[in-house]
Amino acid sequence: GETGYDTAIVGKWHLGLTSTNTPLDRGFDFFHGILGDMMDDYYTHLRGGQNFMRLDRQTNKPTGHATELFTQRSVDNLQQRKQDSDRPFFLYLAYNAPHFPIQPPQEWLERTRQRFPNMDGKRAANVAFVEHLDDQIGLLLQHLDSTGLRNSTVVAFTSDNGGSLRHAQRNLPWRDGKQSHYDGGLCVPFLIRMPGQRSAGQTTDYAGLTFDLFATFLELAGAKRDPESDAVSLAPLLKSNAMPAGDRELYFVRREGNNRYVGQAYHALVRGRWKLMHNDPLSPLQLLDLESDPGETTNVISKHPMIANDLKR
Repeated sequence: GETGYDTAIVGKWHLGLTSTNTPLDRGFDFFHGILGDMMDDYYTHLRGGQNFMRLDRQTNKPTGHATELFTQRSVDNLQQRKQDSDRPFFLYLAYNAPHFPIQPPQEWLERTRQRFPNMDGKRAANVAFVEHLDDQIGLLLQHLDSTGLRNSTVVAFTSDNGGSLRHAQRNLPWRDGKQSHYDGGLCVPFLIRMPGQRSAGQTTDYAGLTFDLFATFLELAGAKRDPESDAVSLAPLLKSNAMPAGDRELYFVRREGNNRYVGQAYHALVRGRWKLMHNDPLSPLQLLDLESDPGETTNVISKHPMIANDLKR
């Protein structure tokens, strides 16, 4: 790109199967992963009997568990960075795990069963699946250290939504899970490591959106921000623990397809302590006070009609 970065994506794309909507058409220099939304099996990598795995533009048929494959391809990419250290790099690693099918390697599942012999089988599979993912991320970070890139590389880790309750995932203490606009569906882990140790172990109460990483990385790379984007750079927060200025509304929408909602959307809006939401297109709106009721148990829309009307507008 214009800032001189080499760009790579490893893992899940899910933004188009054909040109001009594939990674190399959208600005990435390198791609190894799956074009589609998910896999039906972490070892065959097929989806509906089709192979959407690609290496750049070529159909690819690698072997092994997808989490380990994506880690190794990322390690290979970092090794190449070490050999070409005059150019900065951006690596977007999008694991499929822990998305269903919940399919940890057998040895990881056995290890979990030995540690937790009384744990429900579905829950044990989830624990093993996440611990396997965590181990693979650890291998990647160790390689970042061994290549000497740690002190010049920002690393961020997050997710796209809360865990799926019907697959025995948990989002405690938040209510509900994936597909929901209660906080169990919206709140996700978020960790970021800047070079140096000044921010190690710190937490912040700032609430943002995952796409804030877009604005953050642009600022850290010295690139121009996108004037049409609402993303907020977290750079001030990371550099001096200064909260981004001004109040901010967080907006969420989910649109369902070939089910009873027939493509209709449902929405949530968070402004400070207040959330206006519904969890399907046919339900009435409800107002929640996240400050006094973080478990989101009580609809207070009848008590605060002015606030509700303001958020509706």
